[in-house]
Amino acid sequence: MSQFSASVQEAIDKIREDVARLHGELTRYELVVWTGGNVSGRIPGEDLFVIKPSGVAYDDLAADNMILCTLDGEVVPGTPGSDRSPSSDTAAHAYVYRNMDNVGGVVHTHSTYATAWAARGQEIPCHITGMADEFGGPIPVGPFAIIGDDSIGRGIVATLDGHRSRAVLMQNHGVFTIGKDAKDAVKAAVMCEDVARTTHIALQGGPLIDIPQDKIDALFDRYQNVYGQPGTAAGEGDSK
Repeated sequence: MSQFSASVQEAIDKIREDVARLHGELTRYELVVWTGGNVSGRIPGEDLFVIKPSGVAYDDLAADNMILCTLDGEVVPGTPGSDRSPSSDTAAHAYVYRNMDNVGGVVHTHSTYATAWAARGQEIPCHITGMADEFGGPIPVGPFAIIGDDSIGRGIVATLDGHRSRAVLMQNHGVFTIGKDAKDAVKAAVMCEDVARTTHIALQGGPLIDIPQDKIDALFDRYQNVYGQPGTAAGEGDSK
């Protein structure tokens, strides 16, 4: 018998399925290699989230081996997957959820181009209208931090709290993204790598052309509040 009410258990089961499936998007868009990277999703209305197990091949990820954790980063005993160790980034994800109530999903990748910017400790400047749409300006750099405790989480929150961007380049490490749910955070990770690659390639040809700040503001406002079909989130339409 489940230790949770029927409605909470139903929500947990759904997030397990979503998180397991969304890891496939990281490989589909070539944002990760081997077992690196992770996706997590918050259980709506509960102090719980689901994250992948540590060191398990992406092909072997399934709903029943996703790990349920508290917002303190502790594995919930007696639940599917609780005999495994959660992702090494669990403490970072937990810190974000504890300190950013509006976040329902967190993603971590070492995607090639975005991580190259992180290795230089350089933010990705906003010179593309699609980047203005999605991120509302540059993608910032967070501080260098070591895996193992909530240091990375503290850096994520300190950098993104109050910032338009849903992506942060953690210096010398890689990309973390946040979203209203896990799918939204995955989309931000995909788009972060896309703009990192395009901006890098553009720089090889010479200086970039600035977009006036008022135009960035207008693009961001339209994409976040007008674009798409009624009743759908920004960016969930079939095409621009």
